[in-house]
Amino acid sequence: MAKKYVFSWEKIPGTDDKRLKEFLGKKYHIDWVYTAEIVKSEDGRAISITKEDNTLSLTHNSEDHEVILKINIETDKFIAKEENGELNIYAKNNNNIQTFTDLDAMAQYLRDQEKRVILIFAYNGIGKTRLSMAFKNLGKKDELRDTLYFNAFTEDLFFWDNDLKNDSERVLRMNTASRFFDGLADLEMESRIRDFLHLYADFKFDIDYKAGHIRFWRETQKNAEEEDEAILIKVSRGEENIFIWCFFLAVVQLAIDGQETYKWVQYIYIDDPISSLDENNAIAVAAHLAQLIKGQKQVKVVISSHHTLFFNVLYNEFRYAMKKEKVLSCFLKKNNENKYELQKTNDTPRFYHVAMLKELHEVSKSGNLYTYHFAILRSIMEKTATFHGFDHIGDIIKPEGDDLERTIQKRYVQLLSHGNYSHFEPVEMMEENKENFRKILKEFMEKYYFNPYLFPKDEIIEANT
Repeated sequence: MAKKYVFSWEKIPGTDDKRLKEFLGKKYHIDWVYTAEIVKSEDGRAISITKEDNTLSLTHNSEDHEVILKINIETDKFIAKEENGELNIYAKNNNNIQTFTDLDAMAQYLRDQEKRVILIFAYNGIGKTRLSMAFKNLGKKDELRDTLYFNAFTEDLFFWDNDLKNDSERVLRMNTASRFFDGLADLEMESRIRDFLHLYADFKFDIDYKAGHIRFWRETQKNAEEEDEAILIKVSRGEENIFIWCFFLAVVQLAIDGQETYKWVQYIYIDDPISSLDENNAIAVAAHLAQLIKGQKQVKVVISSHHTLFFNVLYNEFRYAMKKEKVLSCFLKKNNENKYELQKTNDTPRFYHVAMLKELHEVSKSGNLYTYHFAILRSIMEKTATFHGFDHIGDIIKPEGDDLERTIQKRYVQLLSHGNYSHFEPVEMMEENKENFRKILKEFMEKYYFNPYLFPKDEIIEANT
């Protein structure tokens, strides 16, 4: 097993203090450790490193020849080895977390993985869509390309013509200048799309490739010649999204089947295909997508999402394949140095609301709070409200408090989780918003019980008020 020397147990406190602090600071992104105090227990089996409210501990387990590190709610293990009369401590090379300075480097890493399917979970604002574009761009060489992708830009290839002049001929237009639509007119796409669409929707459609538009209807009426004529409709935003998704799936099927027009496809990258779907459709889309790509060996597939339910359904669909090392599951986030981290999650719990609450707990203590953390907090609160039978998150925000304070806290969560800044480049919170965030999070965690092993009561962040 590859390992790295960290420190000598006998030289702490002592000559190895600086070496240990530098290792911990860089590896676990904790700046406070550099000026912290180090104390060893009287029996010599434990080392404590503390500064103000921050603390970590190292405990020697002689039976298992290891040292256990505990930082707040995180734990890690090191190798303890007797050498030349000293107890030397080594770090195992951790291949579960990969760090990248930019998304291009991460995209290349994903391309280099010998996996048929890669699942990535990340909240909005981290860079999922930008990662999909970086991945796609790495596969472009002059006019050649190798990635068929679905993301927010794919949805933008379709747009509505509402026929404002006559108010009758509403159609969904296709940006036929895009290569996405090349050659589709000869491939009977309507029947291919219907094979997928009937699972989700009840409307009918036809495609006019020459005019570059799509018509929708549910009912027909007789025209002057007594022929059935479609009563055109504008489908809802959710129905439009599911249609575009089924359009994409039909193209994916062509690529998987090795159809001549799509033999260039080596990778399929899918980013958040369920932006306007309800929970039932989220489950159906995830299960259907898994069935489509399971077992195929034609292309490699990367799927990223911020939707917990969608991701968990996919995870469980591919769980067996993960054991055979054909599928990789990852959690994407940014660390305290503003670098990107990709953490393998094959061996960790799949309940990401807990992982996200852990993340919020940590950034509350470190002070590295960004506007998108309010979006994460809102998501957790909405799930909690639903689980407890409430209609709104306002019902679970400080329910014992006076109405005015509850209203103010509710407004903070709503407003600061909905701005455009929550979904693109992360923006650090102002100090006043950080204090309000800490207060709301602290009261929420005190009110609703979580595993005390993950969230010890004495470690719940105190609001700076």
